Amino acid sequence: MSEFEHLRHKPLSPLERPREILVACPVLRSNINLSRVVRLASCCGVTRMIVCGSAKIDPKIARDGAEQVFIERRNSLPPVLKKYKAEGYTLVGLEQTTSSQNLHHFSYERKTILVLGHERTGLTDDVLSLLDATVEIPVWGLPFSYNVATAAAMALYEYCRQFPTG
Repeated sequence: MSEFEHLRHKPLSPLERPREILVACPVLRSNINLSRVVRLASCCGVTRMIVCGSAKIDPKIARDGAEQVFIERRNSLPPVLKKYKAEGYTLVGLEQTTSSQNLHHFSYERKTILVLGHERTGLTDDVLSLLDATVEIPVWGLPFSYNVATAAAMALYEYCRQFPTG
């Protein structure tokens, strides 16, 4: 019989350089989803998020992420996405579109903004028109898409897999 010892709060995996990915969120319906994305971002070493509206981050859900991730609050996404695009960021939407690439085969640029969609309506046309690419995650059952926080976890994990040291 194998012996396993449970390690609670194992030391963090070191990054050789800061992550150059930001997460951008429209106004979300659920503060729970937003708080989960903040926690996820922190776990992945993401240090900045763009968040629209006046949504509240629940520190009980976001945990240490609420203190580790700088939240840039905006009224809407298009102006700030244009600014970051001019600074050389690749804008990648997490959305099912006619031109979406399968996340399993997508190669991220190091300097990326991952743009999440609203839980019910997805990405708006004014945001879609600014994107350099859209990625989607295959779904093998119903419903037809993943929860926004779950999908963000898969997309960010794939970015981290491609750039494991930052």
